[in-house]
This record gives sequence, structure tokens and C-alpha cells, in this order.
Amino acid sequence: MSENHVAFFDTTLRDGEQSPGCSMTTQEKLTMAHALEDLGVDIIEAGFAMASEGDFAAISTITQAIRKPKIASLARAKQEDIEIAARAIEHADRPRIHVFLAASDLHLEYKLKISRQEALDRTAESVRLARSLVEDVEFSPEDATRAERDFLVEMVKVAIEAGATTINMPDTVGYTTPEEYGQMFREVRERIPAVSKQNIILSAHCHDDLGLAVANSLAAIQAGARQVECAINGIGERAGNAALEEIAAALYVRKDYYNVDTAIKLEKLYPTSEVLGQIITFRPSPNKAIVGSNAFAHESGIHQHGMLANPLCYEIMTPTLVGVSRTNLVLGKHSGRAALRHRLEELGFTLDRDELQQTYYRFVALADRKKNIYDQDLIKILPDAIRVRRAEPVS
Repeated sequence: MSENHVAFFDTTLRDGEQSPGCSMTTQEKLTMAHALEDLGVDIIEAGFAMASEGDFAAISTITQAIRKPKIASLARAKQEDIEIAARAIEHADRPRIHVFLAASDLHLEYKLKISRQEALDRTAESVRLARSLVEDVEFSPEDATRAERDFLVEMVKVAIEAGATTINMPDTVGYTTPEEYGQMFREVRERIPAVSKQNIILSAHCHDDLGLAVANSLAAIQAGARQVECAINGIGERAGNAALEEIAAALYVRKDYYNVDTAIKLEKLYPTSEVLGQIITFRPSPNKAIVGSNAFAHESGIHQHGMLANPLCYEIMTPTLVGVSRTNLVLGKHSGRAALRHRLEELGFTLDRDELQQTYYRFVALADRKKNIYDQDLIKILPDAIRVRRAEPVS
């Protein structure tokens, strides 16, 4: 991979599944894993092997069926977790163990009840153990964005010395801002020469509690992160993870700015979102970027007129780029004559200027009373002469 390649680490099956309403059976996880492989993700975090027998079984099943992406299992910085994770991924062509341990004083004191030195010792021991079992080890200092910076740097150094090949610095609770998050990555790179010398991959994992997960992820990439952890439709704990489809689209549309490449097949974004929507209990919000039902829909008359003149007026990407069949010009009370004429022509009615004006007045009156305007509604409001004219046989 080139220095400008950003690896997509998909955690839909692990962090995403932890969201209420998103639990999946082994077969559903396998279906989703195949969709992720087709999408082109670089790493699939298939689950948390220690969490349950079901998670272990799902990870093991995925490793035997999926070949292109790396397959990772999450593990706490505990011997039992790491050994079970290693067994779950033993059939993977390219296995990875993802070890995590809290880095913030808040988590160390109240959740784990251990000192900073104990945390450093556990980091070294757990990463060394994981590295003795697999070649590819990722380490995450949990709650990195609320950790004291000097201690965070020390923990990352210890993990690298113990054999970690990827360092993920997660915004576990969605607390940080883009400027802060980017600066954290720059500082770690500057203060730990081994990151560059040993080609350590820095990774971003962001949550959306303040609605900044995607912005923070992009800031990390701009600051040198070459792995981004995300989930389809942005599902995940609380407000969710950074949405994979939004990051992938942003890196493509603004390649002039970010200057990185990915292996994501953009035309698979919407189909993959649909696969997930069929598996879990909910689909994306209509106004969800990239994959929401309104992402390529226009009702405003000004927007519709611009779209008909040139789609670039109001769309920064084509719907087909991300796998959506076409733009949807929605007819409603904000629509103008251009969109009305366009839809009527699609239905087979060609109107002159006066006929269009007469029909438009009727349309606006109907739209004020009715939220959803259907094709049969449009036909009913047409002047009788126009309907008769269309019904006449062609000579």
C-alpha cells in the first residue's frame, strides 16, 4: 500500500452491534461480512471473542469464509481475553488481535481502580502476549482524548516497544473537536520517533456524541492517521461511530484536499447500507448523508430548476457514484414549474405555457392540502383537454 493509502477498519460487527437494536446472529454477521468484503474494507473487526460463545462462533465462522480483509477480534488487556481472541481468529489468512486498556485517569481510577504504572505494565504484558500469538497487533489506549497527554504518549511508547503494529487513539466518548484531535496525532508522531521509523500505523476511532465523529476522523487523517475505524450507517454505542460511507465519500469528493486513496468501492456504499438495514431493526434517518432516502432528493423549486439545468448546481456527487439509482425530484408545495413540467413529461403529457400555468395553480393548491403528491394526483389536476389529447390514438 502507498503512504497515502487510508485503511478502512470496519467495526459494524463489533462496536456497531453493541448498539441497542443492532444485535446479529452468526449467519447475519456472516452476511454482513460478505457485504463488507465486497465493499473493499481493509479490516473487519468481527467481534469481541471473550464477550460470549456466540461472538466467538461468529468470529470463527467469518475467518473461514472471508479472505480478502484482515479479521480482528477485540480483547481486553487480559491473558484470557487475548488467548481466546487468538483461538477465534486462528483460521484467518491475516489475523489481528486488537487489545485495549483505559488511558484516562477517570477510567483508571473509577473503572479499573489501578495506577498509571499498573496500566503501563498491563499494556506491555498484554501486547507482548498478543504479539507472541499473531504478527498483527493493534493497541488502543481507551478514552485517549481525555487522557493526560504525557501519560498517553508514554503508554503508546510502551505498546510499540512491546510489539504493537497499529496504534489506535480513540475518542471513546465523542468528547474532542477536530482541531484537538488532529493535534493529538501530530504530537504523538513528533514525540515518538518509532512511529515513523517502524512504520507504525496510527488509527482514528471516533464516536458521535457531539456530532463530530466524521469531522474528527477526517482531521486525524489530515494529521497523518492511515487507518480509520468506522461503521456502516454510523451505528454503534450511544450516538454511534463515525459513518463509513460519509468518510469514504468525503475522501473521494475532496481528494484535492485530503490527497489520500482508499480501497472502498463507492458504488457499493448504498447497497451495503441496505444489507445492514435489512438485518438490524432500523434504517438510516431520511436526512442521513450519502445513504439516507433524502440524500439525493430535491423539493425546493429553485433547487429542482438548477438540477434540471445541471445536476452539479446542487449535487456534489452523482447518486450512481454511491450506488443510488437516480436523483429524486420530490413534488411538494416548494416545487416549481420546471419540476412539474419534467414529471408530467415523464408521464407522457406535454403542456404549452398556458396549460402549464393553469396546472401549476392547481398543483400548488393541492400541495398545500396534501403532504405526498403521487402521479395519479398530477393526472387528476390536469385540464380535461390535456388528458383527452393524451388518450387520442397516435396516427
